[in-house]
Amino acid sequence: MHRNGQVAKQGDRLLKMRGKLDRGPVEFKSHIVQQEGEVMAIATRDVISVPPTQSIISAVATMTDCGFRRLPVTDPGTRKLRGIVTSGDVISFMGGGDKYRLVSVRHNGNLRAAVNESVRTLMTPKPETLPRNARLVDALKIIVGKKIGGLPIVEDDGTLAGILTERDVLRMLAAEHSPLTIEDVMSSSLRVTAPDSPLSEVTKDMTRFRFRRLPVISDDVLFGIITATDIMRYLGSREVFSRLETGHVAEVMALPVRTLMAGSLFTTTPETPINEAAREMLSKNIGALPVIEDSRLVGLVTEFDLVRGFSAE
Repeated sequence: MHRNGQVAKQGDRLLKMRGKLDRGPVEFKSHIVQQEGEVMAIATRDVISVPPTQSIISAVATMTDCGFRRLPVTDPGTRKLRGIVTSGDVISFMGGGDKYRLVSVRHNGNLRAAVNESVRTLMTPKPETLPRNARLVDALKIIVGKKIGGLPIVEDDGTLAGILTERDVLRMLAAEHSPLTIEDVMSSSLRVTAPDSPLSEVTKDMTRFRFRRLPVISDDVLFGIITATDIMRYLGSREVFSRLETGHVAEVMALPVRTLMAGSLFTTTPETPINEAAREMLSKNIGALPVIEDSRLVGLVTEFDLVRGFSAE
């Protein structure tokens, strides 16, 4: 596309719009009940996990089938937590970051061989955790402060007792009234990509900037959103192997991102109350809403943005 006489590569553009970006440090006010063990009241207790010896492809398939963005790795006998696999780990493995070395170096680009490695080679060891008696304020400090979307809950001996996600927290906080609107919490300086951008560029951007999703723009019009879950589903469903002829990962990473996008596109507006946006995300089981004003993309609001907004009240 052309702008001011210069050619701009869509995948590298930054859309800079007005918005309230610098909102200062987050403070956790007294309206958050501070009683011992309250995270267990909203956490998932019956947690699905996989052993360290499980193959990568099998673990990703479990995440895809269950709709998870993270999967604890535990010892099969003791259920002691050994690590966690996240959608970010999968994106890194697919070509975005250092875990791509498992494919490119150890298996010389052979994706079929790499996905049969044990999940211990992909997982993040020693993840951030919460004790069973943690308070919600403790969880929020980690989720918001370190931008971590899910926290395993462990017993004193390291046994997995549950998992708390930002969606669990959002479900609870969304019941509280907030005067904030989407414009108060949204991200308004966005990195975007184009429908024909190769998957290799998208995974690199997601890993480098720690994004789980990128708006897809075509001729300044919102085409859709590509998410880490879309990419993970592509691998976990094993659809990726139907496109392989040589078995080399380069075949997959050259695919245009539009071939992986899935689901309906839901949007919101800057003046929408954050309570309303939270209810929509929860009811539609989506993690983000593009923000549209005068038919233009002006921002993106995510579950994390809403949790941060509610928490800082």
